[in-house]
Amino acid sequence: MFIVGIDVGGTFTDLTAVDEATGRVVVTKVPSEPLNEAAAVLAGLRALGIAGRDVRRLVHGTTVGTNAVLERRGARVAVLTTAGFRDLIEIGRTKRNIPALFVPTFVRPKPMVERKHRFEVVERLAADGAVLVPLDPASVERALDAAVAAGAEALAVCFLHAYLNPAHERAVADAAKGRYPSLPVSGSADVVAEYREFERFSTTVLNAYLQPIMDGYLAGLEARLRATGYAHGVLTVASSGGMMTTETARRLPIKTIFSGPAGGVSQACFVGGAVGVRDFITYDMGGTSTDVCLVRDFTPLTTSDGMLGTFPVKVPQLDMHSVGAGGGSIAWLDVDGSLQVGPRSAGASPGPVAYGLGGTEPTVTDANVVLGRIGTTRRLGGAIALDAGRAHSAVADLGARLGRAMRAEDLAEGIVRIAVARMTSAIREISIQRGHDPRDFTLIAFGGAGPMHALALAQEIGVPRVLVPRHPGNFSALGLLASDVKHDDVRTRVGPLRERLSVAAGLFSDMERAARHQLDLEGFTAQHQRILRSLDLRYRGQAFELNIAVGDAGPGGLALEAIEAAFHRQHLAAYGHASSDAVIELVNARLIAYGLVPKPSGERYRSAVASIDDALIERRPVWFEGAPHDCPVWERERLPERAGLRGPAVVEEFGATTVVPPGWHGVVDEHGNLRFEREARA
Repeated sequence: MFIVGIDVGGTFTDLTAVDEATGRVVVTKVPSEPLNEAAAVLAGLRALGIAGRDVRRLVHGTTVGTNAVLERRGARVAVLTTAGFRDLIEIGRTKRNIPALFVPTFVRPKPMVERKHRFEVVERLAADGAVLVPLDPASVERALDAAVAAGAEALAVCFLHAYLNPAHERAVADAAKGRYPSLPVSGSADVVAEYREFERFSTTVLNAYLQPIMDGYLAGLEARLRATGYAHGVLTVASSGGMMTTETARRLPIKTIFSGPAGGVSQACFVGGAVGVRDFITYDMGGTSTDVCLVRDFTPLTTSDGMLGTFPVKVPQLDMHSVGAGGGSIAWLDVDGSLQVGPRSAGASPGPVAYGLGGTEPTVTDANVVLGRIGTTRRLGGAIALDAGRAHSAVADLGARLGRAMRAEDLAEGIVRIAVARMTSAIREISIQRGHDPRDFTLIAFGGAGPMHALALAQEIGVPRVLVPRHPGNFSALGLLASDVKHDDVRTRVGPLRERLSVAAGLFSDMERAARHQLDLEGFTAQHQRILRSLDLRYRGQAFELNIAVGDAGPGGLALEAIEAAFHRQHLAAYGHASSDAVIELVNARLIAYGLVPKPSGERYRSAVASIDDALIERRPVWFEGAPHDCPVWERERLPERAGLRGPAVVEEFGATTVVPPGWHGVVDEHGNLRFEREARA
């Protein structure tokens, strides 16, 4: 029997299957099919030669929700809200963020729901959850009828302070289900059970916006898998890195928006634990975008304040930063004639020019083909033949439009350098700007294009070590199999920490009781359950908070002094100062409950050859710093353990290429990872 991980990306759909009996890992890539993602999943299983009846567990990460929001093709949503607050989701925070802060032509993005589709209900709760104005059933009926008459395909119920008292929202949801049974309903207290009305309302609207499309996608995927003989449910990885059932994903699709990249972070933690690398930065470069995440002591940084496009998303998620720089990112000329790269991507269709599938604009992939860093003798992903002539012509044409006499290779290097600079800024944002020194970390590179640019990126940002794991092109799909079932809970209780600490202990007790009950229902015994607790804290007068991990609430309660000291330390690291005499406020108590699933052990690395010479495929000219170098090209799966590599060189494998520039050297470790370090300068 196999367990299968599937990462549905914007350009390729990656599949990784592990044979539970032998630990053998098989991988494949197939082109993604936008708007028909399930077809690519089935095509991948066929390519692996695995029948549905031979799969025991299938976990997938998907960009369906993300793409639906970015492309504005979700459901028509109607909002029911507290009388007088119809315009809250449009007013927002009355601010604009960098870089829009400095753009004189800035136009405020349109809200997801037009004003004519926002309806008021007579009710009002106080800031402590007490009822000020009882819910008026007649106004509920009028609002529901008006919403349906306006063509609503999903309903978002967003009442003031409902996170403290969800009774009114749930009464409206019950009324909607009784009156219009087929209408999906999202209540803000069920989607985001914490304060900050604008972020909670925005997240709830996005959840409603995605419900019909995600429901149809997951239901269709399960039906088509059942037709192949698959007899189990489909698990989906949440943005926070844990798995959720199909039922949860269909009810709370907003929690899946970063599910694919989250799988890569989970697998990086698994690999880091195996090789003893505790602090690292994950670098996942695919065809459309690059995602980076900082991990300290095997624990990824997390947040509950993210953005999807221009919309706040307040759900637990790995604190990843994404930039529109991928292998398919298009090189283009700005109005002033300057060279730009991305964020627009050639995607899966038509793809880079070298694919020969109709693309006409040069991409980062085409630039690497021109530089010889991507060979043309091996089919990309096992399916796509690359045409170096097309790539060279496209880059040369862009150079002609640039109006300068330059070689295509020089322009190609410029394209790659710009892409690397954009990715460097992403790593700088999650490290230096948050008080972390990149020199203390290892860069773990994966994704179809990650290993190709990893060493150049590390050199630019100052990271001294790079690890390229096995199967980097399918790494996120493999990571889906290393994820545990995860449930997040949060309760808001704003007030001085010293006065509210006993309240927090009670909240943790309630949340843990509910979480363990849920895990019991899902079949996890006590020894396969793990509970983590944390508090969101801030200094009095601040608008935002820091998350501080806390231990068990034992007989003596939570350790106040230890929590305060941890907060001061983290505030100093994040902002450069701390105020030991300031009042610390509690904002939220958070609990994460894990159901621990067995992890695939994988195969021990064994090369088919004893000598590195037997792994040599060819030698070819590869350009670095404006000149061609005669480079060895190695077959990765034939490199023996402890084989030494010295740049310039290229390592090829299915789904990815590792480029080793001059000045770097590496070794194949006992797990088959490629471990690189910068050579000491004389």
